[in-house]
Parts: sequence; C-alpha cells; structure tokens
Amino acid sequence: MHSELLTQVKTYLMALQDKICAGLEKADGGTKFVEDAWQREEGGGGRTRVIRDGNVIEQGGVNYSHVFGASMPASATAHRPELAGRSFHACGVSLVIHPKNPHIPTSHANVRFFIAEKEGEEPIWWFGGGFDLTPFYPQLEDVKHWHQVAHDLCAPFGDEVYPKYKTWCDEYFYLKHRDETRGVGGLFFDDLNEWGFEKSFAFMQAVGNGYLDAYLPIIEKRKDMPYGEEQRQFQLYRRGRYVEFNLVWDRGTLFGLQTGGRTESILMSMPPLARWEYDFNPEPGSPESELYEHYLKPKDWV
Repeated sequence: MHSELLTQVKTYLMALQDKICAGLEKADGGTKFVEDAWQREEGGGGRTRVIRDGNVIEQGGVNYSHVFGASMPASATAHRPELAGRSFHACGVSLVIHPKNPHIPTSHANVRFFIAEKEGEEPIWWFGGGFDLTPFYPQLEDVKHWHQVAHDLCAPFGDEVYPKYKTWCDEYFYLKHRDETRGVGGLFFDDLNEWGFEKSFAFMQAVGNGYLDAYLPIIEKRKDMPYGEEQRQFQLYRRGRYVEFNLVWDRGTLFGLQTGGRTESILMSMPPLARWEYDFNPEPGSPESELYEHYLKPKDWV
C-alpha cells in the first residue's frame, strides 16, 4: 500500500513548498529563498529553504523533508506504544516566518504524513498539521481574517471540524509555565485517519493551501506601518516566548532531534534575534498590554 500513497503525498508537499516560497518571495519583493538540500544518513533527506534580510521578512524558512528508518524513536513509542517494532516514513512541509515589522505577526504552518509498517500487519498511518499566528501588536480584523480562512477551509469536511481543530490549536500552542497562549491560534490536527486516506489527504491539502490565503493579505496591510525602537524591543521580547515554546513543549522539535533529523533545519524555526527581560509587565492601557489583555486567551474569533 504505502509506496503509491507516499508518492502522492510527497509530490503534493514538494509542490506546496514551491508555491509557498514563490508567494512569500513576491510579498517580500526584496530577496529570495536559498535552498540547502540535505541527506540523512539513516534514510531520507530534504530541502531546507531559508529567506533572510528581505524588505518584509527578517528571517524565515520553508522546509520539506522525508525521513525513514527501521525503528521508531523513544519519544514516538512513548506517545504511541503500538508503533514499537515498526519501520516508518515521515514526510512534511514546515515553515516559520519572522517578519521585520512588529505590526506583522509571526506565522507558522505545518502539514505532514506518517506511516509505520510491520510485516504481516496493517500499516498505521495518519496526517497532521495546521497553522497558527503570533501577533505582537494585534489588529482584530487580521485575527478574524486568519480564523475565517481556517473556518472556511474546514467547512466542506463537516461543521464540527473547525471548532475541534481550533480548540486543539489553542490547547497545543499553550505555554503552561506562562499561563498564556503562544498567539491567537488557528488550526491544529494530528493522528487523522478516521476519514480514510482520500478525505484525510484532501483535508491536509486544504490546510496547506490555506496558509497563503490567510497570511499574505495581513502582510500586505501591515508591511508599511511605521514603528519605532520601543515596538521593535517589544517584538524581540515576545519572540522569546516563541523560543520557549519550541524548546520546551513542541513535539515536532523533539521528534526531529530524536530521529537524528538535521539540527539546522529543525531549529530554523527560531527567530534571528530575541530577548528576555526579568519580570516584564506592560504598562496598563498601553498597546503592549492589549496583547495580554485581549489576545493571549482562547476566544471565538469568527
């Protein structure tokens, strides 16, 4: 079963990487992605594409990878004991964009397919992914637009899909040690196989294709907004939360590092600059406090 399905998914993912890179280059208008193709000793490889010092994007990456191996890492079998003793293939596209202007939110998206096999047994497979938004100086219309795109792409798959995966996103991208969400969420889904292969694959594609629809209009609206050093410093401070989440809570980072993935590609999600400040509290009533008061708690945005 697996080779034909895997080929279908990989063909889509590589085309998605091309499409997203082209869309972001056009939106930036100042620089291009640089590709770094790599091989993994234990099996597989990928194409890491990084963009830096553009007109709009300070740093970002759009990764495609396909890794495979004879056995699963400990982190995965702890989460899914039924995977022990199986060979696996994992492929996906993952991206993070850190813009220069503090009025443009950081964005993240990921779509992936996983299949594990053992002779004489049915394969175990699933799709996962999603996208989420991390504003610094949020605009309500941007947040509503982001969630409207998410809502609309889910609609053909059932009325319960958006609320379910929106809630999962709020719960997943949550910094327990800070008691705040990483941003304003979006969609997050994992272990999706109950719809069968065709419908599950179609949903993953809808999410992958939805990312540019959700993000590009926000870039367009905010890229020329003026900002000063104070806004820049707040952006760098809030980027610290992004680092904390990725290093402390993110399952994908852990899986990548434990499977001997390429460290540079896995940690490409980090911002180029971030800062920490002891016991920072924004001034009440300030634009900075608005983020904490109105946006870092799960909410119905649509």
